Amino acid sequence: MGFFQTIKNKLGIGGVKVSLQSPGQVGKSEGMINGKVTLTSKSDQELVKMKVILLEEYTTGRGDDKKKKDITLGTFNLDLKGATIKAGETVEHSFALPFQVANSSNQDLAEKGGALGALGKMGSFANNEKSEYFVVAEVDVKSAALDSSDKQPIRLM
Repeated sequence: MGFFQTIKNKLGIGGVKVSLQSPGQVGKSEGMINGKVTLTSKSDQELVKMKVILLEEYTTGRGDDKKKKDITLGTFNLDLKGATIKAGETVEHSFALPFQVANSSNQDLAEKGGALGALGKMGSFANNEKSEYFVVAEVDVKSAALDSSDKQPIRLM
């Protein structure tokens, strides 16, 4: 392997490309997301592991007081040690990602309905609470310093 190929591998150039297929929306009560991860490569690569997570990006506040927090709601791990992908090859891995949603106290009140629900909605509005959900797939490639990944938005109902 030449010097330039080594540099390209470390930077992930021409390496493994990750493509994530997951549903656009899932019910919060289902507790499971099914999908698949497709891997392609322009060069021969050795794979180490694959991780799929459900990520909540929770933000509160406005302007200078805005705070962002990433919360992992579920994880699926697959050990790929010894697995290789050849140049031009496509490999697919299915996953079943279990998750559990964590609500803020204002969100819990808002779900109760009635007068308590109105208080929860007002508190959530006053704090400018916002949650966005994403499914993220990361594949650890032995020769690459940076993991290949893909991120898809998902709506939890």
